Amino acid sequence: QVRLVESGGGVVQDGGSLRLSCAASGRTFSSYTMGWFRQAPGKEREFVAGIMWNGRTTYYADSVKGRFTVSRDLTKNTVYLQMNSLKPEDTAVYYCATQRRGYYTGTYYNSGEYDFWGQGTQVTVSS
Repeated sequence: QVRLVESGGGVVQDGGSLRLSCAASGRTFSSYTMGWFRQAPGKEREFVAGIMWNGRTTYYADSVKGRFTVSRDLTKNTVYLQMNSLKPEDTAVYYCATQRRGYYTGTYYNSGEYDFWGQGTQVTVSS
């Protein structure tokens, strides 16, 4: 059974920083691409960032490029999302997820390619 648990969300002021963590069990990141998504009230879930199973290739949505950094620690089977220069429009529930296919090199931004999801962690950026 695959289980993902996010942590690190909270309330931060405009321009502040947060680091989200996603601890996994039942699946190793060295075989599966991991993604971060977010969903704001009244909006659809959107891709934020991802790290390929090889650990070297990362992906970012244009809206967060240059501000967010995704990384992983295989010894802890944990993926991180460092979020800097946060803006009110970053306010959302953030989810981590793991792709359904191992060693996949195809699309990474489509939520349908991910089969296991965490429970989400709330990030609120106040202006």
